Amino acid sequence: MSLCVEPAIMKKKLNKKNSIQDLAAALQLSPATISRVLNNHPHVHEATRTKVMTMVEQVGYKRNVMASGLRTNKTNTIGLIVPRISMFLHTEVITTIQNGLHTHGYNLIICQSNDSLEIEKDLAQTMYASRVDAVIVACTLFTSDFSHFDVLTQNNIPVLFYDRVPVKPYPACVIKGDDFRGAYLATSHLIELGSKRIAYISGPIGCNIYIDRYAGFERAMQQHDMPVQKDLVFYHELTVDNARKSLHRLFARKPYPDAILAANDLTALTALAFAKEIGIAVPQELRIVGYSNDPRSSIVTPSITTVEQFPGRIGQVIVAELLRVLKNDMQSVAIDAPPIITPVELIRRMST
Repeated sequence: MSLCVEPAIMKKKLNKKNSIQDLAAALQLSPATISRVLNNHPHVHEATRTKVMTMVEQVGYKRNVMASGLRTNKTNTIGLIVPRISMFLHTEVITTIQNGLHTHGYNLIICQSNDSLEIEKDLAQTMYASRVDAVIVACTLFTSDFSHFDVLTQNNIPVLFYDRVPVKPYPACVIKGDDFRGAYLATSHLIELGSKRIAYISGPIGCNIYIDRYAGFERAMQQHDMPVQKDLVFYHELTVDNARKSLHRLFARKPYPDAILAANDLTALTALAFAKEIGIAVPQELRIVGYSNDPRSSIVTPSITTVEQFPGRIGQVIVAELLRVLKNDMQSVAIDAPPIITPVELIRRMST
């Protein structure tokens, strides 16, 4: 018996409140089969999938995701909260996550906190109200109390933190880059090239990534019997304006630093521009190393030595870990589980 149905006839049968049952009756298939197709289930014959999706397009069927979620306690929707979508690391991570989750039938809701703790708190509540199946979070620079995520974890909604993550144990999956090693490699590189007065421009020290990067910087200095000179170390949000303020202080009087380790590439690029403005040659008089391998770091002159974080790989790890947790439920998330550490690599360029 043919499963083809005239679109005009179907439009009469299916109104704006059409249902899976209506589609199933028209196509002489079971509602379960229709549901599996709409949920992108892998165990569906391709011919059946094609017939169902053709009919869905012809009649303009719109799946009621909320109603489906109420029945199954799943919406196949994942929430994502990042500080700023425009940040290079997060741009690539987001793309990888969205592509990876889509192949498994999940949609992604993307929100940005703008590094505002209050907005982040509101977004945690919004994610809970939206009945997402899980939430992925890169926190603000100022998040030290993570209790606003309790509404998710206490209601069996997994939370996965990446990049900027809790410093203290929290019942969530944690994925972070090897920031200690990245700063250690960068500092060791400067020392091996002969640098003696190394300045370090860090982000706020309350954030895990800057805690770890400073620790790596300090360890390399200690291993080479070089004291950390406190007047050469700065902690602040890594903006152009803040970087220039620190640079003015560094070069207000001699002896000048002969190297700068910047905790992000924006600060390294600002240092390069500042050095050109005051007539200091890079790398002959001043070596500069950044962090994150922002594409801009490779196209300036001289190009900036930096630390590659492999954001695409971070995204892949996030997807794999999230799918594991969704399969095994919150019971697979241990409060004392060690974080997953993703690798970094020093990229040597002309600024050193």
